[in-house]
Amino acid sequence: MADQPSRNRLEDKLDAAWVWDRVAKYAIFLGGISAIVFVLAIFLFIAREGLGFALFDLDVGYFFSSPNWRPTAEPEPQFGALALIAGTASVTGLAMLVAVPFALGSAIYIGEFATGKTRETLKVLVELLAATPSVVWGFIGLTILNPLIIEVFDVPVGLTVLNAGVILGLMAAPIMATIAEDALKAVPDTYREAAEAMGATRWQVIRQVVLPSAKNGLVAAVLLGVGRGFGETMAVLMASGHSVNLPTSPFDSVRALTATIASELGETAQGSDHYRVLFTLGILLFLVTFVINLLADVLVRRGDKKQA
Repeated sequence: MADQPSRNRLEDKLDAAWVWDRVAKYAIFLGGISAIVFVLAIFLFIAREGLGFALFDLDVGYFFSSPNWRPTAEPEPQFGALALIAGTASVTGLAMLVAVPFALGSAIYIGEFATGKTRETLKVLVELLAATPSVVWGFIGLTILNPLIIEVFDVPVGLTVLNAGVILGLMAAPIMATIAEDALKAVPDTYREAAEAMGATRWQVIRQVVLPSAKNGLVAAVLLGVGRGFGETMAVLMASGHSVNLPTSPFDSVRALTATIASELGETAQGSDHYRVLFTLGILLFLVTFVINLLADVLVRRGDKKQA
């Protein structure tokens, strides 16, 4: 009988542990499923406002082929998004030319050469760069790169594709470097040891063994950088010049899709054609970024299966 109270206390503890285990299980499940719910809710909200207009009222051929973006023109508004798409693509393409060498170089040095405190310090600095607000980057482009481009290249305006591409590349590089470094870290050490045992130098091991083995993860890092470029708003708005042009050189001012939505949506009458075509641009951006992120995820999973 003396053991009965202690047995009851043990049973109470087990019951409480079971309850907390179930609570934690359902909380984690809700946290995981919430991401899917939020993405679907965002898409449904955008589709509700813009999909009907895109399917029934918008001239899709003109939308994708004309550079004339005059949504408030009278008597006939012109909804041509070619210049906006070209502006976004040109800025993103130049940004990748800037970001990829920096990101891959940083990832290789941090993952393969740096050790101890040096590696930890560099990783922290890269993460701090990734956390820098986009408006700060845009301010750098507006106040530093703008006069620098005017002086160095002798052009009348420094808010151009070059300015926005450099700023966006510096913004995307830290995230790409982090993902690329994870991909390099996932390559088994036995690969490196086997290559070194055959007499390969450090650089030969990296170039002929590590990089090919981490290829899928590195491509995924680049794709995620492209997605970041397509989805960036404030920095591109501040650094690109925000002018509707088909770019023919890095010194042309352009307007991006995201910047167009951000600058025009607040001043547009709700329910108007202009309002709904901005949501159509949002659908286009959503689909592009979704496809890019899906491709990146597929490549990462394929790389994990090969290494397993």
